Amino acid sequence: MSPHVLPAPKEPAKPLRRDAQRNRDAIVAAARKAFAEQGLDASLEGVAREAGVAIGTVYRHFPRRLDLVEELFTAKFTDLLAAAEEAAAMDDAWEAFCHYLERLCELQACDRAFNDLVSARLPVHALGRGMFERAQERGAQVFHAAQEQGVLRDDVTPEDLAFVIWSQAGIIQATRAVAPNAWRRHLHLMLDAFRAQCAHELPEPPLTPRQVDQTLTTLECPEAECHECHEEA
Repeated sequence: MSPHVLPAPKEPAKPLRRDAQRNRDAIVAAARKAFAEQGLDASLEGVAREAGVAIGTVYRHFPRRLDLVEELFTAKFTDLLAAAEEAAAMDDAWEAFCHYLERLCELQACDRAFNDLVSARLPVHALGRGMFERAQERGAQVFHAAQEQGVLRDDVTPEDLAFVIWSQAGIIQATRAVAPNAWRRHLHLMLDAFRAQCAHELPEPPLTPRQVDQTLTTLECPEAECHECHEEA
């Protein structure tokens, strides 16, 4: 995935007052719950009500929706990077490949907004982008190690992993209320398709990195630019 990049947010010049820090913490907690349940378009007015603050207070702490997204998902990107590094350190390349994809899909499944974030293209600040790129690099390392060990079919590319993310995004959304773990069945069906043994010739070539990026443009959250530019204090 190739998110747009925004300048890194400036650090506060001085620590927040105790009451301001309480408000910020309450906003983050309310937003984490709302975004996990409702996705990236969760109502900021609802977040403000849940946090017990005025909507203006939300915008004072987070002038743009994407500033709040960055605050919430830095930890998620850290978890994804950790999973990729764990996988890269494993001796069994197939187990490593499965571990990385399962952890990625698990992060998608447990948080609707993270599912939105990794399956579309949204602007992210430099910090989040850096962690995401390091996770991608480690994931590619795991991918190529599995091919070198002969357990991953040699006619697939890292760009084919986009199909896993995109398909899981829809399955997670469709089955969330009735079978929240159905994504695991789908993932393991797809993992079998990646196995080198019994592989059949594929009818189409893989997507190029440019084609993946162009596809992400079509999947880009339609309100992202509006939120970024207009949701200001």
